Amino acid sequence: GLGDVYKRQLSNRVQTFTDSVIRRMTRISDEYGAINLSQGFPDFDPPQEIMDALAKAAYEGPHQYSITFGAENFREALARKQGRAIGRTIDPDKEIVVTCGGTEAMMCAMMTICNPGDKVMVFSPFYENYGADAILSGADPIYIPLVPPEYHFDMSLVEKGFQDGAKAIIVCNPSNPCGKVFSREELMGIGELAVKYDAFVVTDEVYEHMVYAPYHHTCMASLPGMYEHTITCNSLSKTYSITGWRLGYLIGPEEVIEAAKKVHDFLTVGAAAPLQEAATVGLNFPESYYTELLETYTKKRAYFLDGLDRIGLKHNVPQGTYFVLIDIQEFLDLPQFAGYTDLEFCEWMIKNIGVAAVPGSSFFKEDVNHLIRLHFAREEATIDEALERLSKLKELLK
Repeated sequence: GLGDVYKRQLSNRVQTFTDSVIRRMTRISDEYGAINLSQGFPDFDPPQEIMDALAKAAYEGPHQYSITFGAENFREALARKQGRAIGRTIDPDKEIVVTCGGTEAMMCAMMTICNPGDKVMVFSPFYENYGADAILSGADPIYIPLVPPEYHFDMSLVEKGFQDGAKAIIVCNPSNPCGKVFSREELMGIGELAVKYDAFVVTDEVYEHMVYAPYHHTCMASLPGMYEHTITCNSLSKTYSITGWRLGYLIGPEEVIEAAKKVHDFLTVGAAAPLQEAATVGLNFPESYYTELLETYTKKRAYFLDGLDRIGLKHNVPQGTYFVLIDIQEFLDLPQFAGYTDLEFCEWMIKNIGVAAVPGSSFFKEDVNHLIRLHFAREEATIDEALERLSKLKELLK
């Protein structure tokens, strides 16, 4: 049939991964009017100052291309903010490239350092883009398991990956979907191996401001000797509640960023000029903004987890991010769900419970079918309604 004709005509790479399961869940959720706790974006407005700056930019501009690798004032503000986190002076002209979201930042990093056939280590569970990014850049992923419930990993497997020729390791910290915050010791261990084998660490630090006490966020690039070996990918999406603005960036040593600028230029030319102008206001916020953001999410986490405990749903306790993994094994054991995959269970939940989740299997390389991911970046009233609906799950067990 026609399908076979197109299969012959399309690239092999597009046949090796599916569309994003996370974004697919949002589409099904919208169709059924469910509460969307699948795709991670807040249901509340960005800070007023940022919205006001956007209104101003609508009339005063800029409306034309900014410099391809980022507007100057935006890069300068970024260099100041992330320079504090990394503990060094970042050169806004030579060590930063602004991208269309953290998604492009990661893709850009991978295409900058990978040749087809290179190996790249990825922790599993992982944010689904990393596997696809590796494939799109021609690299072969090596998966290192993060072992539940603590999501610890075996450092000797990381060393083995580097011995087998891995050119880089991707570290999402705090980690989506399991909420693990890598300790300073773990990062030092990974970093020492990257130096020993002359490899890169590509970090995704988009949840850097959502790390719950007693845990702390450590930038890999801040560790001794690691700046030269680290490419930091990050984004403004989660920190300022502007996921639709698609403003991300890479920070790294000059030689790497110089190459990344070329990749970025031909991928997208540049991020949106008026949005960079408006978001610069956010990058200049005082430290108190980040303290309040963390307080907000700390409260939401407690509120949501308490609700899950009241219902009696089994879950992990995330150390960072706004994601929670729920164990659905007891439901899958019921006769009516015999043979269900976690994806089918999530689709059933959208239609019958009215809450959208992401099947855990889309994050794990291992055969994991009993976990689903929910998030709590929602107003309390929405969380209340979601918990009310989720409580119907327990009635199935009666």
